[in-house]
Amino acid sequence: MLADVATGLALVLAAVSVTIDIFLRQPLRNILQTYRSRADHGELDTEKDEIDAVRKALERASGTVDALGEAVQIANDKSSELEAALQYSEERYVLAMRISDDGAWEWNLQTGQFILSPRWKCMLGYTEDDFPDSLQAWREHVHPLDLAAVDATLNCRLESHVTQFEQQFRLLHQDGRYRWVSSLGTIIRHANGKALRIVALDTDITRVKQIESVLHHIVEGTSGTGGEAFFRAMVRNFAAALEVPCAFVTECIGWPPKRVQTLAYWRRGDFVDNIEFELAGTPCEAIFDEGRPVFYSSRVRELFPREKDYESYYGIPIFGSRGHIIGHMAFFNDEVMRQEDVLTDAVYQIFTARAAAEIERKAALDRLTRFDAAEIASPMRESEKTPATPPVTNM
Repeated sequence: MLADVATGLALVLAAVSVTIDIFLRQPLRNILQTYRSRADHGELDTEKDEIDAVRKALERASGTVDALGEAVQIANDKSSELEAALQYSEERYVLAMRISDDGAWEWNLQTGQFILSPRWKCMLGYTEDDFPDSLQAWREHVHPLDLAAVDATLNCRLESHVTQFEQQFRLLHQDGRYRWVSSLGTIIRHANGKALRIVALDTDITRVKQIESVLHHIVEGTSGTGGEAFFRAMVRNFAAALEVPCAFVTECIGWPPKRVQTLAYWRRGDFVDNIEFELAGTPCEAIFDEGRPVFYSSRVRELFPREKDYESYYGIPIFGSRGHIIGHMAFFNDEVMRQEDVLTDAVYQIFTARAAAEIERKAALDRLTRFDAAEIASPMRESEKTPATPPVTNM
């Protein structure tokens, strides 16, 4: 855009210069030449002729100056329009970069200059002044286990004359955690093929990677299981994937549900005995009252004194085939939980749907067991009520 503005202004100035030469300098040269010629031949006999000639020349020059003034004004207006367009374009670019999840970086291979955009630094929790624009600083924030792969990808693309590259790796955030990014870049080359610059956009894909990790853990951990084994595998693997110390799954007791009982309960690295508890006074109560997931990022121990061991909570309802809540899954954490740590509801719904099927299957088996027990007990009770047949005696 800057090149276009410079080119436009150069053309305007060239046009003004040509206009001045045609309409001002050349006419004055002609007048002077005519005056000298006439003077040489004695045609200008009086001083009045000289004054009239100069007056007419000045009048023509004045008209030419007016025309040039209009041309200059037009050129200034055009220049202002170009500057305004440039400023608007730059503002839109800055705005787009600010609202984008992508962080740009550029590496000048000729000078060694390495530039990181403000958005890139913000993505890792830094201000523009907190993070130096240097290749060394960038490399120091790449995960040690990923650095060799990143170097190999860049070197391979530079040597093979490929113009684009894509790589996923981890970058150290200011909070001490690593963020996954997907880096999509372009190698700008000279006409002779020599690499001049690398320009890339890094996109934070931590959430995607976390979802992949959870799905991998849960699917692998619950595959081929059912009943109690499924519930135990689900809470154990969810706790590991989300890095929380407490996870459990429940089923309702009665309707409307005021109490629940756990079907699997994982607490601080091991299973504990299942319990039955009142919903009132717990963060779980809102799940059944509102029929939706409930998230407390912090202050759980303050809001719910019964849960004094924990700081944060996330709970998800389990809906049965008739659309009623038949249980829930819950997670407690000792530390503050961020929204991005919770994942998306769709991920949990995959497993709560399976949990619902298992709960309903368990309930059906319980009913069948009770029915069979009642059927077995009924003939026994009838036999106890029927009087014994008296023995036959011979008269």
